[in-house]
Amino acid sequence: MPIHILKADNDESPPRIFEGDEIVFATHNAGKVKEIRDLLGARVAKVSTAVDYGLDAPAETGSSFVENALIKARYVAEKTGKPALADDSGICMAALEGQPGIYAADWAEKPDGTRDFAMAMQKAHDMAVEKHGDWAAAPKDAYFVSCLVLAWPDGHAEAVEGHAQGALVWPPRGDQGFGYDPMFVPAGDLRTYGDMAPEDKKKTSHRAEAFRLLVERCFR
Repeated sequence: MPIHILKADNDESPPRIFEGDEIVFATHNAGKVKEIRDLLGARVAKVSTAVDYGLDAPAETGSSFVENALIKARYVAEKTGKPALADDSGICMAALEGQPGIYAADWAEKPDGTRDFAMAMQKAHDMAVEKHGDWAAAPKDAYFVSCLVLAWPDGHAEAVEGHAQGALVWPPRGDQGFGYDPMFVPAGDLRTYGDMAPEDKKKTSHRAEAFRLLVERCFR
């Protein structure tokens, strides 16, 4: 899997090791919070969130997963004075030439600012049908991406990226997980992520892969 290493000073020093007792997770997504807390386990004494500090989400103006994760992590680290962890993730669909990609969450946004991923999945389905004539003719290959950035208040950041390869199904299945999970079957399985219990999803998920890489870099 590709690993992107970011350092504020662009030097060749070893990765920075996290040695504190609190990380602030730069998200307002309850599903991601639970997943990351489960993955961190006992490695960090306290996992706070941007919500706990009353922070709104910054504008995600990057053109890639890593750029957007960096924006979020550095913003929260600067505002809280604590190391901050940010995830930027999305799904890339062959039927839509890689869309929605970094705009996966935007596709779910409603006029009132809340998110409806059933609506987003329907949009992806309808666009694929429009482009390819019907769902059966549309390519089903897809992959999830998760970029995790751990940033410190001094601006230093470490980043990794994990992928989960798989295929799309329609209609969506399962009420586990979140986001586009119910329409994605990971490679080597017959269940969607929406069908899976969290412990099964962690075996192949993009976020779990990114987290494993982050642990290798930044945790003893």
